[in-house]
Formats: sequence, C-alpha cells, structure tokens
Amino acid sequence: MADSKANSITLKVDGPLVCRGEITLVNAAGEVLLKDSEVWLCRCGESKKMPFCDGNHRQAGFRDAGEFEDERAETLDSCIGPLLISVKPNAMLSIKGPVTIQSADGRFHSQRSRGALCRCGHSGKKPFCDASHKRCGFNVD
Repeated sequence: MADSKANSITLKVDGPLVCRGEITLVNAAGEVLLKDSEVWLCRCGESKKMPFCDGNHRQAGFRDAGEFEDERAETLDSCIGPLLISVKPNAMLSIKGPVTIQSADGRFHSQRSRGALCRCGHSGKKPFCDASHKRCGFNVD
C-alpha cells in the first residue's frame, strides 16, 4: 500500500492533474497561491480559474488517456517531502520535489524530483511540456 503522505500527481483520463502530498503552489513571483495536501490543476488549457481545474475540459473536448513514457524518470528513495509547483506565465507547471506521476489506472508511472508539466493541452508528450504553449498561443498567468 502506498504511503498516504507521499507526493503524487495523477492524470485523470480526459481531465486534470490531481496533486496530493505536501503541495505548495506558487506563481511566477514566488507568491504562495495555495499550500494544501490536494489540488486539482488544469491541463487542458481552458479553465477560467487557472491554474485550477474548473471542469471546462469537458466542454473543450480535451482528450488524453493518461498514457505516457518518461525518458527522464528517476528512482527515488522516497516521495515524501515538500513538492513545489510553480505556475509559469503563458507556459508550463514546473515541479520541484519528490513525486510519483501516474495514470489514473496505475499502469503508467514514473518518479521525478523535477520537471515541467503541460497546462496548455497541446503537448505531444503529455503530461510533460514540449513547448507547444509557444506554438498554440497559450496566454494565461
């Protein structure tokens, strides 16, 4: 059984990133937006409450099965400890800290201590950022 204090980011099929653990969410200036044990973050690019999910992925027709490969996966001793998620203006979510990233069904998973996650909905490497936000005109804080 997984440790309930361990950091995890779960990809909901056709939906948000569900982040659990010791989460601190900050804006580009480093100001704390939220400090909590759970936060649901938009990954379709259509939320009116960015960076938070507001359910607009349904109306936007966002599709992603949550299947992924991670060529930068790490093997961590533990995923317990602070996880900092930084919201980059007009760009990705930057993560720093130990975390397991996983599909909703658990078939796909990797561990990371840092990375960049897509929030525009257009990356070809979801859940990871591939700089598609620059090409699609993603413009939101």
